[in-house]
Amino acid sequence: MNIIEIIQQGVIKGVKHLYEADVNADQINLNNTRKEFEGDYTIVVFPFVKMARKKPEQVGEELGSFLIEEVNEITGFNVIKGFLNLTVSDDYWLGFLENIHNNPSYGQHPSNGKKVMVEFSSPNTNKPLHLGHVRNILLGWSASQILAAAGYEVVKVQIVNDRGIAICKSMLAWLKFGEGATPESTKIKSDHFVGDYYVLFEAKFKEEYNQWQESEAGKTVFQEKSKEEQSEAAFFKAFKNTYFNQYSHLGKEAKEMLIQWEKGDAEVVALWKKMNNWVYEGFEETYIKLGVNFDKLYYESDTYLLGKEVVQKGMEKGLFYQKEDNSVWINLEDAKLDHKLVLRSDGTSVYMTQDIGTAMRRYEDYGVDKMVYVVADEQNYHFQVLFEIMKRLEEPYAEGLHHLSYGMVDLPTGKMKSREGTVVDADDLIEEVVKEATANSKERGAVTDLSNEEQEEIVWNIGLAALKFFIIKVFPKKRMVFNPKESVDMQGQTGPYVQNAYVRVRSVLRKAEEMDLNWSASKSYAKLEPLEKDILAQLFQFPFLIKEAAEDFDPSTIANFCYTLAKTYHRFYHDHSILKAETESAIAFRLKLSQAISNVLKMGMRLLGIEMPERM
Repeated sequence: MNIIEIIQQGVIKGVKHLYEADVNADQINLNNTRKEFEGDYTIVVFPFVKMARKKPEQVGEELGSFLIEEVNEITGFNVIKGFLNLTVSDDYWLGFLENIHNNPSYGQHPSNGKKVMVEFSSPNTNKPLHLGHVRNILLGWSASQILAAAGYEVVKVQIVNDRGIAICKSMLAWLKFGEGATPESTKIKSDHFVGDYYVLFEAKFKEEYNQWQESEAGKTVFQEKSKEEQSEAAFFKAFKNTYFNQYSHLGKEAKEMLIQWEKGDAEVVALWKKMNNWVYEGFEETYIKLGVNFDKLYYESDTYLLGKEVVQKGMEKGLFYQKEDNSVWINLEDAKLDHKLVLRSDGTSVYMTQDIGTAMRRYEDYGVDKMVYVVADEQNYHFQVLFEIMKRLEEPYAEGLHHLSYGMVDLPTGKMKSREGTVVDADDLIEEVVKEATANSKERGAVTDLSNEEQEEIVWNIGLAALKFFIIKVFPKKRMVFNPKESVDMQGQTGPYVQNAYVRVRSVLRKAEEMDLNWSASKSYAKLEPLEKDILAQLFQFPFLIKEAAEDFDPSTIANFCYTLAKTYHRFYHDHSILKAETESAIAFRLKLSQAISNVLKMGMRLLGIEMPERM
């Protein structure tokens, strides 16, 4: 048993012995003792007051005395009002360290026999991956790694949004203005190349719209449709989508291209495949840079018709209803949602219909117990509706559906806009953080004795750690601002700071290999220092935090744990000698402690997709 279970069993026996009452482990509120009080773990005694018919302070004293007598691992206690603070014996912590210090997989849970699918990234094929995608990708990847460490079999998927009017805009712009250019002929990364034509389409459309506003036709529409006292600027800003759908020549051509694609026109489909393949090649390069991969790709061009048959069957069961215009809806008012469209009047599906069918297809493919959708919080309502519909369809995995909702990412300069080409592309962002890491590395000059290739690898790992950690450390639901310069700070709450702690540990362990040491002397280490107990308590928490992060789908739990452990080790390294400690037992103990920290930091950061360098 671990110390938590030992204390829980001791309390159960104590309450039975002292007050002739039965309690179970779930009724015992056990927490880490707050820093300002003496002790390692704190029991809240208020739940036992009624059964004891005594004051909280008296219950704490009696229960503490019982635990001192009956539980060898408890060596001291104090009572603060209704809180019993317990001190764990040094012998327990020494035994704990002996069990874990040489285990690089410490924290990994055994298989729980359950399978979970994590959907993330899911980009459109009309533009390259950008900063918003980066947060999605990093959350999805780290969540999948944490779930695997918690014992799940994990399937990583994405659905590529490879069809629709946005894709046709890029295609049409290339066809009209590309003059046969290719990524190879222009030396432009292939997904950036396609994205440039999406931006070009919007620029040409804006130009067309501005000209139309000045034309007689535009002025006539303004006079007929504008509200009283509404300015032309306000009217035409609101009228933009209507113009695209009803008046625009470019809009008409783009919509016609989409119709031809849906009919299977050979030329349009060939162009679609060519441009999408350019984008896929570019995406793959970026995924490799970020160190992520997928087990399965789903494509909207294959799934956009799914779900229609399900809706038809649902109508027969009374789950859906049809309006006079033949559109099909579902009434979710009893779930505090509203009426939701699932089929248009012309029989075509909407995104909700597709998502219903795609979920069913995925279950057929993999038989998962859970499905996690990593999607920005703009789609919160969509997933509330989807999950409620799946429950009503009585899908076996319906209770295991989860939306890992996250806030948008801004830059210090403000929001990004894809259509205007003001987004920060993922590749440019990676390049910038690596550039910052390179500048910092040159300033320190710590690895100048290594080859250029080794230096480049180290700087790359530092740059990627800066990017990943800065984003993952933020609670997913919070909106955030990404600052490349802050992300590489060696003194802040950053990935490089944690890496630096690991490098420091590894340096100590390498020096120890050159010494003639008696490692077994650690067993006779006399008395733990407060910082040593603090570190051991943090290491003890690691497997529990992995499980917590998996249950909450919150990778920031692991990121912040790694930072806290790194910070504590930096302080320990500063305050206590390791290789020159006063006794052989202290040296051996502190080296084993350092080894355990090394393993946990490496594994913890690996769960975030971050590599740990040996030097930096």
